[in-house]
Amino acid sequence: MSYIWYPSREMVEESNVQQLLNRLKMRDYREFIKRSREDIEWFWGFVEKELNVEWFKPYSKVYDTSRGVEWTEWYIGGEINVVHNILDRHASSSNRNNLAFTWVGEDGSVSYYTYLRLFKESNRLANFLKGIGVSKGDVVATYLPMLPETIVTLMATLKIGAVFMPIFSGFGVEAIATRLQDAKPKAVVTVDAYYRRGSKIKIKHVLDAAEEKAGINPVNIIVKRMNVEIPINEEGRDVYFSDAVRRESAKCDTEGVKADDPALLLYTSGTTGKPKGAVISHAGALLKPASEHFINFDIKPGDTLMWITDIGWMMGPWQIIGTQHLGASHLIFEGAFDYPSPDRIWKMIEEHHVTHLGFSATVVRILKRYGEEYAEAHDLSSLKALGNTGEPIDPDSWMWAVQRIGGERIPLINISGGTEIFGCFLLPSTVVPLKPSTLWGPAPGMDVDVFNEEGRPVRGEVGYLVCRKPAPSMTRGFWNDPQRYLDTYWSRFPGVWYHGDWASVDEDGFWYLHGRADDTIKVAGRRVGPAEIESVVNSHPEVAESACIGIPHEIKGEEILCFIKLKGEKQSIPDEVKKLVEEKLGKTLVPKEVIPVPDLPRTRSGKIMRRLIRRIITDEPLGDLSSLENPESLEAIRAEISKRLHSP
Repeated sequence: MSYIWYPSREMVEESNVQQLLNRLKMRDYREFIKRSREDIEWFWGFVEKELNVEWFKPYSKVYDTSRGVEWTEWYIGGEINVVHNILDRHASSSNRNNLAFTWVGEDGSVSYYTYLRLFKESNRLANFLKGIGVSKGDVVATYLPMLPETIVTLMATLKIGAVFMPIFSGFGVEAIATRLQDAKPKAVVTVDAYYRRGSKIKIKHVLDAAEEKAGINPVNIIVKRMNVEIPINEEGRDVYFSDAVRRESAKCDTEGVKADDPALLLYTSGTTGKPKGAVISHAGALLKPASEHFINFDIKPGDTLMWITDIGWMMGPWQIIGTQHLGASHLIFEGAFDYPSPDRIWKMIEEHHVTHLGFSATVVRILKRYGEEYAEAHDLSSLKALGNTGEPIDPDSWMWAVQRIGGERIPLINISGGTEIFGCFLLPSTVVPLKPSTLWGPAPGMDVDVFNEEGRPVRGEVGYLVCRKPAPSMTRGFWNDPQRYLDTYWSRFPGVWYHGDWASVDEDGFWYLHGRADDTIKVAGRRVGPAEIESVVNSHPEVAESACIGIPHEIKGEEILCFIKLKGEKQSIPDEVKKLVEEKLGKTLVPKEVIPVPDLPRTRSGKIMRRLIRRIITDEPLGDLSSLENPESLEAIRAEISKRLHSP
């Protein structure tokens, strides 16, 4: 596609990064990125000062790899705390009455939290946690949706040097028990019930069953959202949130911790085995999102970021920490982005003057299916930038977002990284030109590359996304499983982080992602990421979204199956899609079958789970389904596969 989006002169001149470039006397953003990759000691020392990070004790050296690059130590001798930087200092300054965040309930209720209000409520909970024996290094879990108390718990936990572990509120007993058994939290904050698409979702009984299965007895702190009847355990183990904090002081000193001490324990599901507990340090949890918000999203005090996310996905804490460090604001909401009406997201942008909107490609495709008239009915002029992550975004969806949501005046900051690095390997900035679907290039301070099978850099072809040098936000290993950490990221190319994504760099230097390496399809000797085929399929006007997978073929190696979700009921679509793929990509990549299904399996964050479709076809165990938003989609797919592929 020849279309290129260019930032306006005003956008460039007024941006955070351009002011930074002027101070550094650098020619342009590309020169800045080049230096940040080549000299990570300079960048990670420079950026913490640029962001005005406050330390309890200064560090003597930026990093040390004497234990090996896999176990790099950061900010040697320094003591810090995330909460001091993102809350305490704002609450004790002229920012105290500025909004830290806004919460919007599915029922229309709204709560506004200034930095001072959040500071006081967090201190009260921190004092309660200390009173029940939670101390530095202990784990505090949340089994909560996006509620104000979710953010209060994050602040209170980190304030006392404990480790925050969010559990997705849609998980079932098995998924929760696995995480609880591994992490052994001393306290779990949960809720009596919450709204989701008009239903009252009770979850306390699920937590009780999971704790019993895990064999642990933490203190459960229960938020009264619905004031419904729930099971209460023996006295002392269960306490309501309001009762826990009622008599506690609104003053609590923040604990200074080592830069590499754990702040976040974020579980992420792999393609095999139990979930992996990524350990993110205080320095990493602070600096990665704060630098990306400042340099790449151009967030300033007074701005409001709303990412369509959950606290159980890394983008939840990433949004909270990054915006609050900069003294800006963020918006969180209960329930679904398109309920009770398809224009809910546009209403929130208009009513709360959201400046930065983030989503996944699946969300865009859903919004596109509803039609732009919903967006056009609302004033979206407050928006300054869009963001996408979770999966590659196809060109049609990218163009729709840039043109229909942003009016071509604002950029789409397409980002990719992962839970294990608590941020991005690749993302643009608001000051660079963009092609549809591109991630532009490396994130500041991230020395990424694209390798072939032999570990050599390649351009103009698809290869493996890798990172040659460490970063402070990279996981400090896996909780209770250091060898798996080494095997997962450092064994394929020794001394180089292997991330498991397919990527490419085109002739103009623009970077692209092509899906997970384990989703890759190999047809007649050619590797192709599913995103390449799906981009073409999704360009068909009757296709809402698609998932392409490869299944074994004795001659070709693999052949392609494409599952599509339709906007209407036109029966000739499969043949039309095949013809479109042939026209765009050639006969080799034409799917054997194009199969309409009611829905595609996806996580709450919007990521389509292609591996589950493949496992249905190959009759393999499906594994962990706890992160699925719509598990019922699998049975419909199973029935369709049986009807189409296994009939005589």
